[in-house]
Amino acid sequence: MKLYYSPLACSLADHIALREAGFAFDLERVDLKTRRTETGRDFHEVSAKGYVPVLVLGDGEIITENVAVLDWIATAAPAPPARGPLGRTRMLEALTYITTEIHRAFKPMWHGGSAGEAARAAASVTALLAPLAAAMRGDYLFGDEPCVADFYLFVMLAWAERFGVATPAPLAAMYRRMLARPAVRSAMMREGLLSDRMAAP
Repeated sequence: MKLYYSPLACSLADHIALREAGFAFDLERVDLKTRRTETGRDFHEVSAKGYVPVLVLGDGEIITENVAVLDWIATAAPAPPARGPLGRTRMLEALTYITTEIHRAFKPMWHGGSAGEAARAAASVTALLAPLAAAMRGDYLFGDEPCVADFYLFVMLAWAERFGVATPAPLAAMYRRMLARPAVRSAMMREGLLSDRMAAP
C-alpha cells in the first residue's frame, strides 16, 4: 500500500490509523500548493481530485476521501474496533460529523480569513466539539481503545492547538493521551510534526 499525505493535513489520521492497525505501507508526501509529490510526480496523475489522502492498495485500487480511507482501514484491520450491532454505524456517524462540520469550520483559519472570521470560526469549532466531548464513553469516543474516528478527531484537536482554539476538557485530555501513543508519535515524527508545525490545507 501507499499513502499520499501532506504534513498535518487530515491525511495524518490515515497515517496514524495504518500504524495503529500494523499495516505495512509506503508514504509519499504531496505539496498541496504545487500538486507535486516528493518524487516529482504530478499528483493529478494519482488522483484527479488533487488532494490528500489517497490510499493506493496493493492491487492498484485507489481510495480517496478521508472517511472512505479510514473506513477501509477500520474494516480491514486485524481487530476492527467497532463493536455491537451499531458499532460501525456510530463510527461512520462520528467520522461524517467531523469531516462535514468540524473540519470545514477551520477553513477561515487555514485560508487567510480576517481576524473576525477566524474568531467566529474558533467559536464555532469549540461549540462543534462539545457534543463529542459529552458523548465520550471512556478514554476515547467509544470506549477505552481508540478507533479511526478518534484519529480524525485527534487531527482536529491538533489544528485547534495550532490556532489557539478552546477545546472541552475531556477532549483536551484525550488529545494528551493520543500524543503518548507510539503510533501517533511515530506518524508525527515521520511527518516532522513533533519538532515544528508545518503548513496544512
